[in-house]
Amino acid sequence: MFSIIQAAGWPIYLLLAASVIALALILERLLVLRRKKILPPNLLKEVIELYRSQQVTPKVVARLEANSPLGRVLAAGLRNERSSREVMKESIEETGRAVTHDLERFLNAIGTIASIAPLMGLFGTVVGMIEIFGAQSPTGTTNPQQLAHGISTALYNTAFGLVIAIPSLIFYRHFRGKVDSFVVEMEQQAVHFVDSVHGDRQ
Repeated sequence: MFSIIQAAGWPIYLLLAASVIALALILERLLVLRRKKILPPNLLKEVIELYRSQQVTPKVVARLEANSPLGRVLAAGLRNERSSREVMKESIEETGRAVTHDLERFLNAIGTIASIAPLMGLFGTVVGMIEIFGAQSPTGTTNPQQLAHGISTALYNTAFGLVIAIPSLIFYRHFRGKVDSFVVEMEQQAVHFVDSVHGDRQ
C-alpha cells in the first residue's frame, strides 16, 4: 500500500484526506439515520394514549423531545395542545424544518466529496502528465525512471479519485432518499396526531 502511495506522488495525499473524511461522515450517518432511532415504533400511539389519559406534564414533554426526531415533532404539538389547529400545525412544521435540517447534516459534505474527488484525481493526472513531459531532455533522450513515475502518478490518481467518488455518490443518494422518506412519514404521523387531538375535542 505504501509503495502505491509513493508511486502515486504527492497529489494522492489530498485524495487520502478526502477518503478519510468521507468514510468518517458515512459511518456517522449510518449510525444516526437508523429507522428505529428516527421513527420509534408505537411512539405516536403512546403519545396519543398519554394525551387522552391526561398524563401530559412538562417533564413528559421534555422526555419525549429528547426521545427522537419524531419525539421532537410530537412534543412541539403537545406544547400547543390547547391552541387552535393552525397554531399547533405551525409549531409542528417549524420543529419539523429544524429536525429535517439535523437529519441532512453532513450530506452536503458527502456530496461535495463525491463531486470533487474525480477532479482531484484529474489534478493528479495533470501533475503526472507534466512529469512525463519533463522526462524529455533537451537532447531528445528520455529519463525512464521519471517517465514511469509520471505515468504511475497519472493513473493512480485517476483511479483513486473514482474509487472515492463512486461510493460517496452512492451513499449520498442513499442518505438523501432515506431522509426524504423519514420526513414524509414524520409529516403523516404529525397530521394524524393533530387530527387525533382536535378530533377528541369535538
